Amino acid sequence: MAEKNILVTGAAGFIGQTIISPLLASDPALHLTLTDVVEPPVPAHTSNRVTSVAKDLTDPVAIEELLGAHRFDAVYILHGLMSFGSESNLDLGLGVNVDSIRGLLDFLRKHQPGTTVVFASSTAVYGPNEGEVTEMGTVPLPQGSYGAEKLIVELLLNDYSRRGLLDGRIVRLPTVVVRPGKPSAAASSFASGIVRESLQGIPNILPVSRDLGIWICSPATVVKNLVKVKGIPAERFGTSRIVNLPGITVSVQDILDAVEKVGGKEALACVREEIDPDIDRLVGSWSAKFDVSRAYSLGLEPDGELIEAVRAFADSLQK
Repeated sequence: MAEKNILVTGAAGFIGQTIISPLLASDPALHLTLTDVVEPPVPAHTSNRVTSVAKDLTDPVAIEELLGAHRFDAVYILHGLMSFGSESNLDLGLGVNVDSIRGLLDFLRKHQPGTTVVFASSTAVYGPNEGEVTEMGTVPLPQGSYGAEKLIVELLLNDYSRRGLLDGRIVRLPTVVVRPGKPSAAASSFASGIVRESLQGIPNILPVSRDLGIWICSPATVVKNLVKVKGIPAERFGTSRIVNLPGITVSVQDILDAVEKVGGKEALACVREEIDPDIDRLVGSWSAKFDVSRAYSLGLEPDGELIEAVRAFADSLQK
C-alpha cells in the first residue's frame, strides 16, 4: 500500500493535536507531518506514523524546507493568530494569517499542483446579521482584522481552486466549546473559559453580556467534519469551495446554565462579570445564526446539544 503524506500546520494547537488520531484512523496508509512554531507533541501510540518539526511559516525559507521535503497529498492549514491577537497587532496578524498562508499556497501551486488544501477559516468573516447566514446569500463583512484576513485567504484559495492549481476546501469554523488547556488570544476565548475554569474551581472573567448570541460547536464534531471534508469529491462543491461548518446557536446565559447543571452553584460562582467593551463589540459583531444545509448536503455531521459538550469536558477532568 503506497504511503500518503498529509501536512498539518498549527499542529501544536488544540485542533491540531485533536485531529491527529482521527486522521490516522481514517486511512492506514497515512503519514502525518506536524508543524508549528514549536515542535508539536506526538501521541506515543502514533509515533511511527508521525513526523514533527518546528517551523516558523512567516519565513519563506522555512516554507521551502518544509514543503520541499515531501510531496503532500493534502495539507491542513490550521495555524493562525487568533481574533483578539490580530486586532491588537495588525502587522503580526497579516504576517501570520495572510502572508505565511499565501507562501504555502504559492509553493504548493507551483511545485505540488493539485494538492488538496483544507483551510480552517472562521465565521468571523461575517458581520452582524438579523437572519440566518448562508454561504451564497450572505455577503461577508468582517468587523475585525482576523475575519478580514481569513476572507483574503478564502478568496485566494477559491481562485486557485477555480484555476485547477489546488483542490481547496474552505471551512468556516464556529467558536469551539469547550476548548481544554489555557485561554487563547481569541476574543471568544471566554466561551470556553467560563466552562473550563469554572468546572475546575478557577476564578474567571465573563467580558460580554449574558444575552449575547454565539454560533458554537463541540470539539468532537469540528474534528470529525475536518476529517470528512478532505474526502469530499471536488465537483460536489460547485463554484465555491466554501462551507459553513455545522453548529448550534446559544446565548452566554445558556452556557452559564449548562455550567450550573453540570458543576453546581459552586462552579457558577467562579464566573465574575466584567464587561470588556472591545471584546463585547468584536464578538457581538459576529453572526450567531446559520443555515448549514450546504454542509449537510456535502455529508457533514450536525453538532449535539451544548450540555453534552459541557458534560464531556467535565468527564475528561476525571481521566
